[in-house]
Amino acid sequence: MKKTTKYVAGLGVLLTATMVLVSADHIDAPSTTGTTSDIADFFAFEPTEGSNNTVFLVDLQSDVLPDLPYGSFDEDVLTEINIDLGGDLVEDLVIQAIARDGRMYFFGPDAPSQTGTSGQILTDSPLGDVDISGATAIVETTSDGVSLFAGPRQDPFFFDFFQFNAVISPEVNSAPDGFLPAVDAEDTFDGANTMTIAIEIPNSMLGTPTGTNALGLTVYKTWVTTNRKQ
Repeated sequence: MKKTTKYVAGLGVLLTATMVLVSADHIDAPSTTGTTSDIADFFAFEPTEGSNNTVFLVDLQSDVLPDLPYGSFDEDVLTEINIDLGGDLVEDLVIQAIARDGRMYFFGPDAPSQTGTSGQILTDSPLGDVDISGATAIVETTSDGVSLFAGPRQDPFFFDFFQFNAVISPEVNSAPDGFLPAVDAEDTFDGANTMTIAIEIPNSMLGTPTGTNALGLTVYKTWVTTNRKQ
């Protein structure tokens, strides 16, 4: 009962603040750098082999360094996971996440109000909500079997940034041997943090996938956008 009351209260805030949101871009957009509209990485995978669930994980604000305070989710930014089921690379379903007063609210999966770079919060399709975590992870599981998380976590991306710069440098022979093997490469972002949104959801709520990956396996065609209130 307490959980329901909190949810309705939060939904009310969103209903009264119906907004049009316009899509943002990646780290190369100066206005997004260092904010939670700045997409770092997007992962979609089966939690275990043969599972009937899919996990979507969005990392935002990748420059939260170990010696800096954690970032926080911007309440004017809507994160949207887009899913194409028709094979035309146009989203047929979206899962949305937006922060309010220390909680992350999720909506969908449902057809978007409009496709492309703008849209609105699907307030008629609430999915669930969860407290935004601190150092200790908080996961909420809904009655539909959907697990939700939002909060800071260590950046899982492995990347030797300095060797990359050496390889792409215009200087001749700056990295004559190219990229280093994994055992010799340095993980430049080891210890850095991101602001993470994660959702594990039954495939029965997502429809039938139509994509095929490099291994010939059937997969969802999916991508993520962040939209800021205009």
